[in-house]
Amino acid sequence: MDMEWARDGKTGELFIVQARPETIHAERDFSKVKEYVLEEKATPIVTGISVGSKIANGKVHMIMSVKNITQFKQGEVLVTDMTDPDWEPIMKIASAIVTDKGGRTSHAAIVSRELGIPCIVGSLDATKKLKSGKMITVDTTGTEGYVYDGAVKFSVREHDIKKIAKPKTKITMNIATPDTAFEKSFLPNDGVGLLREEFIIAGSIGIHPNALLNYKKLQAQAKKNDKVAKKIVAEIDKKTVGYDDKVQFYIDKLSYGIGKIGAAFYPKQVIVRFSDFKTNEYRTLIGGELYEPKEENPMIGWRGASRYYHPDFSDAFVLELKAIKKVRETMGLDNVHVMIPFCRTVEEGKKNLAIMEANGLGKKTGIKTYVMCEIPANVILADKFLDIFDGMSIGSNDLTQLTVGIDRDGNEKIKYITNEKDESVKVLIQDVIKKCRARGKYIGICGQAPSDYPDFAQFLVEAGIETISLNPDTVVKTTMAIAEKEASLKKK
Repeated sequence: MDMEWARDGKTGELFIVQARPETIHAERDFSKVKEYVLEEKATPIVTGISVGSKIANGKVHMIMSVKNITQFKQGEVLVTDMTDPDWEPIMKIASAIVTDKGGRTSHAAIVSRELGIPCIVGSLDATKKLKSGKMITVDTTGTEGYVYDGAVKFSVREHDIKKIAKPKTKITMNIATPDTAFEKSFLPNDGVGLLREEFIIAGSIGIHPNALLNYKKLQAQAKKNDKVAKKIVAEIDKKTVGYDDKVQFYIDKLSYGIGKIGAAFYPKQVIVRFSDFKTNEYRTLIGGELYEPKEENPMIGWRGASRYYHPDFSDAFVLELKAIKKVRETMGLDNVHVMIPFCRTVEEGKKNLAIMEANGLGKKTGIKTYVMCEIPANVILADKFLDIFDGMSIGSNDLTQLTVGIDRDGNEKIKYITNEKDESVKVLIQDVIKKCRARGKYIGICGQAPSDYPDFAQFLVEAGIETISLNPDTVVKTTMAIAEKEASLKKK
């Protein structure tokens, strides 16, 4: 039985608001997990938003009109612009689904998740790049979905969670989307080491917070025939149907997304990283072009901690704080804690903490506030950062690019030179682990490296890391590798 419930924020009472027979999940044994693994290297020909954590092969059948669905055959890959309920008869027999449009809450995503088949939505150009009859492989094991040319070999490994040895090193997960949180919570884990707000903001809200804060001003401009304001107001109205208070829409959507993940993993710790969009990413949100500067290199521009106290963004940051307060106090999810990204100086950290305190999220509330360790300055001055924060989480992606001087989104001609396993990066990581351990403060890692490189995860164990946060698709194999590493270290 699939039940939906609501909690009264004042009395704490629980109410069942809906109950219905469950479909696919009722038949699942959550103590057994299947791990889909590509056995060959391949270059994606189409990318998009991943739904499903699986891999499938099949021939493309492109259908652009629901009138032609009778031509579809079982086991084919449905490729189309987008779906609606009329498409469901063929969705049930598809090996995978790829659409140009849609997000994680679109019809195609919801139905494919329920059917248990891999799906890629929001590819933008699948219908242009793929042709009917073409054999492809659809891979949705990561946050981003990939379509590969041909039938790429893959294997399916089944693991009994009950039999997986639990390592001393805590294993948490990097969670991006609320929709898969419940399913991911059954993997062996110690909570969520990184909940990225950006995915909720982009997927469930899609509007720049300043556009919502300035909605009335934009309305006034629209009435004066300002074409840009008119367009933005129309898009906001479409997205916020039912909300007279547009700011509340932002707070509600963000808190519901965070709360869904917090509830799925309760009472384990869930660390929410405040928004870390770069300016070019914020510009893609509705109204974003009005509030974001164009930067030559947004990766090292106006991002993270520097935004939260800036007069051009501080009111927007308060909305994030209100969402966290709602999650912890109204929803009762006190397992949710927060983390500040890209904090260049200790003074920036103090300014951020002061804003949190002023908005009811000070230390006395029991909330823990961590800081990302992703700038060499965070390692060099770790003790000073630890004076004001409850611990650090290593962001190996940014720490690497700022240590070796290679833009992680930059020139392909220099990307090959090195990666997170560079000796200089490892020295910094070892140093900050020692400093945090000496102070008895939390030290984890939530970058991509331990998910991509099993030997890097083993290096972290040797260095004495407390927590390793992994992408869900690598949790099982990395957990087993870490348990083996710990066992070998005991024998020495």
